[in-house]
Amino acid sequence: MKDAVRDFGIHIDVERNLSYHTRRNYLSDLRQFREFLLKNGVDKPSDVDQTVIRAFLASLYRSKVKKVTISRKVASLRAFFKFLLREGKIGYNPAQMVQAPKADKYLPSFLSIDEMFSLLRVKFKPDVSGMRDRAIIEFLYSAGVRVGELTGLNVADIDFSNSLVKVRGKGRKERIVPVGGPALSALKDYIGSRPEAGGGNVGSYSGSPLFLNMSGSRLTPRSVRRIIDKYIKLSGIGRKISPHTLRHTFATHLMDAGADLRVIQELLGHESLSTTQKYTSVSVTRLMEIYDRSHPRAKGEQKS
Repeated sequence: MKDAVRDFGIHIDVERNLSYHTRRNYLSDLRQFREFLLKNGVDKPSDVDQTVIRAFLASLYRSKVKKVTISRKVASLRAFFKFLLREGKIGYNPAQMVQAPKADKYLPSFLSIDEMFSLLRVKFKPDVSGMRDRAIIEFLYSAGVRVGELTGLNVADIDFSNSLVKVRGKGRKERIVPVGGPALSALKDYIGSRPEAGGGNVGSYSGSPLFLNMSGSRLTPRSVRRIIDKYIKLSGIGRKISPHTLRHTFATHLMDAGADLRVIQELLGHESLSTTQKYTSVSVTRLMEIYDRSHPRAKGEQKS
């Protein structure tokens, strides 16, 4: 089983070209599955059947693992055994007919316009780290990128003259996203303040990572989360959010302002429109506004 997981890791890295986040999740799920098998005296992929997989899922339910996480683990097992079937290591895919749980529907968390502006009005220190943090928050809200996409950016990916950024999304797919003036201004201030810039030309080191930590290395997603936590506390908003909340906020504010759903889909880099619908939510105020304007009986007099 250990060798099979190793070979699958090479497969999804080289052949399927999956994102780092997806590869990490797949391999983490399979390591957990292997640990379950070892506890139950199984260590050969050919000895795994639907009963074993259902027992594994039952253990996850007992541990109160979220349905969305269990669904992802089922997807990981299906991909893993599909690979082994293709390689001739097993006779059939035991995970193919295993039913994944239906994920609970939820409205994503996002900041109101007032809350977002409170976050942007926080006093950032006038040093390199403060300018970097301001640029990160402005950019996340302006471009709606994922935190992994943000940390993967290089200075050369920003087209300051045309207000555009080249983003490498899931599966290493690239897309072009517009960036607003305040975010571009914050980026210029930050890049110009970096030690290697010396207050000089932005283009002189355009191949370097866009966001750096204090040791000069590329900033990690975990560091970005800590930065967001810090400024959320300073803003006085009073609730915890993640960097992904700013992506939801970006999409929701666009939708509330009347942006076309297809445009939002393109900006977010979603393959499916249904994914965009899940990640955006229209405010009640916007719904009532449309209802009052559109329904012929919305403003009629009520009779007692």
